Amino acid sequence: MKRAYLLFTLLIGCIHIHAAIYNVKDFGAKADGKTIDSPAINRAIEAAAEAGGGTVYLPAGEYACYSIRLKSNIHLYLEQGACILAAFPGKEEGYDSAEPNEHNKYQDFGHSHWKNSLIWGIGLENITISGPGLIYGKGLTREESRLPGVGNKAISLKECRNVTLKDLSMLHCGHFALLATGVDHLTILNLKVDTNRDGFDIDCCRNVRISQCTVNSPWDDAIVLKASYGLGRFQDTENVTISDCYVSGYDKGSVLEGTWQLDEPQAPDHGYRTGRIKLGTESSGGFCNIAITNCIFEHCRGLALETVDGGHLEDIVINNITMRNIVNAPIFLRLGARMRSPEGTPAGTMKRILISNINVWNADSRYASIISGVPGACIEDVTFRNIHLYYKGGYSEEDGKRIPPEQEKVYPEPWMFGTIPAKGFYIRHARNITFDGIRFHFEQPDGRPLFVTNDTENIEYYNTPKE
Repeated sequence: MKRAYLLFTLLIGCIHIHAAIYNVKDFGAKADGKTIDSPAINRAIEAAAEAGGGTVYLPAGEYACYSIRLKSNIHLYLEQGACILAAFPGKEEGYDSAEPNEHNKYQDFGHSHWKNSLIWGIGLENITISGPGLIYGKGLTREESRLPGVGNKAISLKECRNVTLKDLSMLHCGHFALLATGVDHLTILNLKVDTNRDGFDIDCCRNVRISQCTVNSPWDDAIVLKASYGLGRFQDTENVTISDCYVSGYDKGSVLEGTWQLDEPQAPDHGYRTGRIKLGTESSGGFCNIAITNCIFEHCRGLALETVDGGHLEDIVINNITMRNIVNAPIFLRLGARMRSPEGTPAGTMKRILISNINVWNADSRYASIISGVPGACIEDVTFRNIHLYYKGGYSEEDGKRIPPEQEKVYPEPWMFGTIPAKGFYIRHARNITFDGIRFHFEQPDGRPLFVTNDTENIEYYNTPKE
């Protein structure tokens, strides 16, 4: 009797599991790369949501799509060989229109809208997108997508909770491979992204875990934390870990295909390759409790921490980073006063930062490393420990006499200051900065001093040469 009851229970369980899987082909998807399959996928999502949730299953095939609309309690699963292909918009059909947002003026258009995307969800909970398949944003634009029917993001999420993205590959994803705004409890695990603009934009989110990801983005940032005013309120990005990730600026597509090419180095801002980890630029809100560890930068810009719109950037730990072939400042800390925030917002703060165990090989010496606040707003309480910097060198004593412009309201990039008068670190408008165990190496002689300071207090050096 017990055996019969056990078999019955297992049978009921198997029936339940089967009922919770919604094969999109059962809802009319053709997977032929020509038929627009997003209506069929959306029907499967709606059916699963009406039943309380389930797995929407995409077997192998190429699914040409416009907007896919997520629902709560849905797992969108891409089987090996399955590809969601962003179709080019037609005259009569295309992606969902960008929704109105009265707060557009405080951040770029792309950060202010979510529905004009290949896959989007707003106000949802318990979402997973996973599987060994591919999301290919072929028909997405990398521009701001103001025209009806045009999409510019691969995955876009606003004010969602309990979201997991894992094991996917993503190619040519438009303005953002992922725009996550106001998401609480977000896990991004083992994604391989090779795209033509930003990789992950994590904006006004909290409790975020990004791990074991490869992001190649030669024309924009790879993994970037932001705190815009897109939600119409000040909201921090907080409690974030980024670990065991690789970011780079190789030619778009060449990392996924394994060719690792470097034939198209210029980003649209003419600043050479991008592909880095960055905090900022959108910074109406702040950044706090951030840990970045065990990451690799290659053929890209360096680590950038920026707050320029009034946000507080505080309590940051960065550890165990290796960088090779860095095309601008390997370390760039900028507290600015661009103030793209509601009128009356005061300047922000940058404090309590620990950066340790960093190895940088072949960095562009023109910019050295930069820690720069603005008059009246100092960067404070920063420690650099056990850092090895291998620069190209080659600059003169005359270059060491330069006084960089303040550029308080300019978009923050190292080139805003021109050639830096230091060959190691340039520190301005800062206090309580500690250098412990810093080692410098130069391929060619460089006539500039190792450290140049201006408007600083309590700069301490331990086991670190000053000249």
